[in-house]
Amino acid sequence: MSCYTMGIDIGSTTSKGVILKDGSEVVSTYLIHAGTGTKGPGTVREELLKSSGLTNEEIAYTVVTGYGRKTYEEADAQLSELSCHAKGSHFLFPEVRTVIDIGGQDAKVMKLDEEGRMTGFLMNDKCAAGTGRFLEVMANILQLDVSQLEEEAARAEEALKISSTCTVFAESEVISQLANGADIPALVKGICRSVASRVGALAKRTGIEEKVCMSGGVAINGGVREALAEELGTEIEYSPLAQLTGALGAAIHAYERATAKERKDG
Repeated sequence: MSCYTMGIDIGSTTSKGVILKDGSEVVSTYLIHAGTGTKGPGTVREELLKSSGLTNEEIAYTVVTGYGRKTYEEADAQLSELSCHAKGSHFLFPEVRTVIDIGGQDAKVMKLDEEGRMTGFLMNDKCAAGTGRFLEVMANILQLDVSQLEEEAARAEEALKISSTCTVFAESEVISQLANGADIPALVKGICRSVASRVGALAKRTGIEEKVCMSGGVAINGGVREALAEELGTEIEYSPLAQLTGALGAAIHAYERATAKERKDG
């Protein structure tokens, strides 16, 4: 009999979910731009069940992770995003030893062993620079959607340097450059490099061990991925499921707990 488990990742700006069959087959995924403190997590559960054709009763175990995990009551357990991103990254890329997770409010760098266990990490959650929030602020100034940044960066022949490491000062710097007629693609490429520089410095402090992958919402931005690969001097592995890595890891943890419980009860 198949075992279905659910992982839900409640971030600061988005909620993500994954249903797994027998711990290895992705049955359903869902993402909504509504994070902690919203109805987003509830919507994720509803949509996952709807698209999979499963009922609540058929879900053997649910694990919740992320920024808003402590406010969600419909899970069997809650786990830190660090352990879930590590588990999800190892599932997607078994040979990965360094995971760079850039979310809406923080950036994390994790080191994994060959079994996918986390052996160390560093985190920046004190400053918005080097996070998705920084990109949102910059996109708003440029009157672009965040999803357009990759395309704009790809059109640039050069990158305009953003020297300020603080989001507030960088905002003033970008406004000033715009007033001076700066080329938008070059400015966007400079913004992507600014994020890569901040996160790259964090990664170098942990000691980069190849292979490297990105997870989290910012991973879908090819401009940042390219800049970070250049910054670190290594290829960055990337999966279309990058933004769902935490939820995927949570669903895998849920499967491990469900099968362990079954063995114990059996």
